[in-house]
Amino acid sequence: MKRIALFVATNLAIIVVLMLFLNILGAVFGINFAGIGGRQLDFGALAVFALVVGFTGSFISLLISKPMAKWSTGAQPIDQPRNAMEAWLVDVVRKHAQKAGIGMPEVAIYEGEPNAFATGASRNSALVAVSTGLLQSMSKEEVEAVLGHEIGHVANGDMVTMTLIQGVMNTFVVFLSRVIGWVVDRVILKNESDAPGMGYWVSVIVLDIALGFLAAIVVAWFSRQREFRADAASANLMGSPRPMINALARLGGMEPGELPQQVKAMGINSSPSGMLALFSTHPPIEQRIAALQARG
Repeated sequence: MKRIALFVATNLAIIVVLMLFLNILGAVFGINFAGIGGRQLDFGALAVFALVVGFTGSFISLLISKPMAKWSTGAQPIDQPRNAMEAWLVDVVRKHAQKAGIGMPEVAIYEGEPNAFATGASRNSALVAVSTGLLQSMSKEEVEAVLGHEIGHVANGDMVTMTLIQGVMNTFVVFLSRVIGWVVDRVILKNESDAPGMGYWVSVIVLDIALGFLAAIVVAWFSRQREFRADAASANLMGSPRPMINALARLGGMEPGELPQQVKAMGINSSPSGMLALFSTHPPIEQRIAALQARG
């Protein structure tokens, strides 16, 4: 539940900051960006407002994803390999990146339980990080398959894709919450003043949270589909699905390391269960293994 709350809180925080900025800017220059003032709702102005807030927040998250990932996990980039393991990691990532046709990502290691992730603003400016727990618990072939999975995320453009999906969902949340809030305020509560009433503001706050959770479910569903593609990419890079199947089977018997919300969707594993599975960024490992086995 903690990771769900962080997911919603992060998006809401960005939206709130942007809305406050636009409201202050509007007050200074006498511009009603959201089209809420008065007794008529300006759908065009509200749509533009929702688009700006929704997509700006998503792209800000994308642009700061690498430094945020390093800070939140304590990941240490390998600028100059200090030992044979680090040199091997860099060589494997370089080999996968060349085969996938992308620029060489930064490679990093962080302390933690078995997991890995990829992040970054573009296919040619990415970060691939693995945990010490994963390196200690897997064979080199399995680690190579996991790295192939993360390179698959980068090559498939999953960071940008998920950012666009999140932007669309943010836009709908901002737009619908304000339309419904306006209806509650004007039609149900009969507010006839030019300024939005308390009914509007309360409705918007409640709906931003409620619709934010629904948006999180949609985004998580798309993320789960991208995981199957990343697994397939690993199979292609390795020349066989067997190494990735073995890696997933080993992960299935471990407790996956918790990742910060900013990079969770690009990790290798999570452990969904019950209703929380709707918010999970990863499908069950059994389904992922079955999909790889079906490739033959």
